Amino acid sequence: MFQMQVPADESAVARLFERGEAAIPGGVCSSTRRNKAWDSPVYAQRAAGSRFWDVAGREFLDFSMSHGATLLGHAPECLRHVFDTAWEHGVLCSMDTPFHVDLAEQLCRVVPCAERVRFTGSGSEATLHALRLCRAASGRDKIIRFFGHFHGYHEFTYIGGHPPADQLDAQPPYRESAGIPESMAELIIPVEYNNLEALEAVVAAHAGEAGTLLVEPVDYNCGCITPAPGFLEATRALADEHDLVLFFDEVQSFAKASPGGAQQDFGVTPDICTIGKSLGGGLPLSAIGGRADLMDLYAPTGPVAHSGTFNAPLPSILGGLAFVDHIQRPGFWKTIGGLGEVLFAGLEDIAGRSRLPVVFQHHGSRFGIIFGTRDPVTNYSQALVHDPETMLEFCRQTTSRGVYFHDYGGGPCHHGYSLAHSLEDIDQALQAIDDSLQAMG
Repeated sequence: MFQMQVPADESAVARLFERGEAAIPGGVCSSTRRNKAWDSPVYAQRAAGSRFWDVAGREFLDFSMSHGATLLGHAPECLRHVFDTAWEHGVLCSMDTPFHVDLAEQLCRVVPCAERVRFTGSGSEATLHALRLCRAASGRDKIIRFFGHFHGYHEFTYIGGHPPADQLDAQPPYRESAGIPESMAELIIPVEYNNLEALEAVVAAHAGEAGTLLVEPVDYNCGCITPAPGFLEATRALADEHDLVLFFDEVQSFAKASPGGAQQDFGVTPDICTIGKSLGGGLPLSAIGGRADLMDLYAPTGPVAHSGTFNAPLPSILGGLAFVDHIQRPGFWKTIGGLGEVLFAGLEDIAGRSRLPVVFQHHGSRFGIIFGTRDPVTNYSQALVHDPETMLEFCRQTTSRGVYFHDYGGGPCHHGYSLAHSLEDIDQALQAIDDSLQAMG
């Protein structure tokens, strides 16, 4: 049997880090797991409910919650039944089952734009395969996307999302990683979010070239920027007028404020969407949903390839069924909404008293922290005021008080709570935030 080797003290944690760096680049299996505020990875030994324990034995109230993936909490009881059921059926990983059809039917009922559904593992996979579909449907290769929005780490979209201030007008657009060919950047047309005049100009200038309008309805990665009134409606109208595929990337915004995601929250239905993050109930699962005529372009009914041995293994599908069952219960949203009312009122009060300029922005169960301003932030350019070093110090301060905020390298990004959090947890977090800001101010 496998057994986790748990270090007995912090010096042993340092030795674990040394071992990790010798075997894994940076000692982590995902770049952002190297916590810049800690100057080390966050090596965990276990998690339950609203908390996790690191390998040094320290307990933390978690306000990252797997970047939003564990909305039911860590190790929710429903997953015990999921694992038992998957074991009974053979833990199938390369075959569909009746459970796959059940979950697809549920999502078609819950997500406004979804007449058909295809499953993937990660959100990056979902956006990659969805964009291939959009290009096939439109017959045009260029993509109009927004500064500040995040759509995965693949070459199709890891371009023009988060450029440095002096690269906003770069041509071709700024590539966010080494190894991305310049030729891919020539297919991306970035524009400022919530700036309708700029969007109209870009759409008109690239008529006949661009085939997809790609939107993250709530920009969680820039501190939770919500759409200005009428802006999403305008994207729908422009897509219709210029024959663009309107693509809502809801990997993060799905089921944060309602079962149907931001398209339900704001009453605008795209042609296609991606959902994920929390969909698997803590297990890896994402999905592509959209109009039947578009989705039927996927093979075997159409010419667009989408396949994979580990597309939706049975445990993840069962996790998805458990999650979708939860979000269709009125009690789920009563709990999420009630916690949010207390948390966000408290954050507003703290921001008003803080000697440091800070604004907390929220949508659903997640919120952003932007240091350097007291004014609402409505687009990427405004978010550039955020001070990364202040954010890192904030994370160190809350760590010392037993509350974990993920550092995101100092970026504004997003944090949140889960169904497993209690009002006592909210009070503890608010006290830690208040005390941390006072210590910093």
